[in-house]
Amino acid sequence: MPTLIILRHGQSTWNLENRFTGEVDIDLSPYGEAEAKQAGILLKNYNLKLAFTSVLKRAIHTLSIVFKEINKKIPVFKSKALNERNYGDLQGLNKTNTEKKFGSEQVHIWRRSFNVRPPNGESLKDTFDRTIPYYLKEIEPQLRANKDVLIVAHGNSLRAIIMYLEKISEAEIVNITLATGKPRVYEFDTDMKLQEVHYLS
Repeated sequence: MPTLIILRHGQSTWNLENRFTGEVDIDLSPYGEAEAKQAGILLKNYNLKLAFTSVLKRAIHTLSIVFKEINKKIPVFKSKALNERNYGDLQGLNKTNTEKKFGSEQVHIWRRSFNVRPPNGESLKDTFDRTIPYYLKEIEPQLRANKDVLIVAHGNSLRAIIMYLEKISEAEIVNITLATGKPRVYEFDTDMKLQEVHYLS
């Protein structure tokens, strides 16, 4: 029975500063490094066969810290398909100041809704449309081959995968968030039917 573990990267320096990060290539904060280390400790007992990550340094750095903790080197596949969504004109802006300018409701729609794009950026649907085909082509076949897989990526690329795996509606996805550094485990049967979902803590 294959297991998929998804892990949002540890806190980045821009997460710490409450800024929209998106596709800007920002690294982990010291706290983010500690989160990645804790995630690695939680993953020690899993027999991971391969890992997938985005091409952004905060995800790659998180994965490298996890590897140190599990004391294991496994094949890693990097793809832009797993990158964070592009937040367009919001990238680099402070979230609180942006709410003051545009209103908290508008910013919440930009951040959490499925179809609405921030100015000159990607919607979650855009992210879904690049992430899920990659998942189906590259990741699911590994699970079907009964290999345990780790994905280290970002809040929105992983929300897209959560939406697909858990059959979450466009309306419901607005309420779904993913904490940094907390492994989420998906256990499937041999026919790839989802049996259980839980966080490791």
